[in-house]
Amino acid sequence: MIMEEARKQIVEYGKRMSASGLSIGTSGNISVYDPETGYMAISPSGLGYFDTEPEDIVVMTLGGEIVDGNRKPSSEHGLHTIVYKNRPEARAVVHTHAPYATTLAGLHTTLKPVHYAMMGANVYEVPLVPYVTFGTPELADAVGIVLKDNPRARAVLLANHGDVCFHINLAKAFGLAENVEFTARIQWQCMCAGTPVNLTEAEFADALERSKTYGQQPAK
Repeated sequence: MIMEEARKQIVEYGKRMSASGLSIGTSGNISVYDPETGYMAISPSGLGYFDTEPEDIVVMTLGGEIVDGNRKPSSEHGLHTIVYKNRPEARAVVHTHAPYATTLAGLHTTLKPVHYAMMGANVYEVPLVPYVTFGTPELADAVGIVLKDNPRARAVLLANHGDVCFHINLAKAFGLAENVEFTARIQWQCMCAGTPVNLTEAEFADALERSKTYGQQPAK
């Protein structure tokens, strides 16, 4: 099976996405990119993650040609493609309809650094992509424009839609999606209680620097 491990990972993280509430039903989609072959494995359209098997995951080129799989690929495959084309380091994309991130997107506001958990997004504010109909080439183009305007960003909000997170592997992309949602929830709760007090740019930069040595480091 072409990209067998990637397909298994997409099934696993799709179930996690559903179980965690980052998306409901058949909403949201996940992909993994292999730069050696130029192939992208992506979740199928309209199939619940708990009903999805590795063979249901579609393998295709960034040009839209299906290489392996009998299912129809996610309607947002163009959105995933534009991320890989604009971020050569990206190896996985997670697109969710997470409630709090989508709430901010519905308010047409950016995600602010009200908590350092969002530092994985690698940008002081997670930018907002203007509303465009889902599953269209125009949405992919709009995402591409925002990515070019924000070359450090690893996440964007989609107005009245959801969010898109990407990273060097699927585990990190999914973790980023979780942290974006956590920060969005804190921001919303602060907005309900009063006026959020965000980290300053200097404080955020310090958090980013400290993150480089956070956790278990490779033995020297």
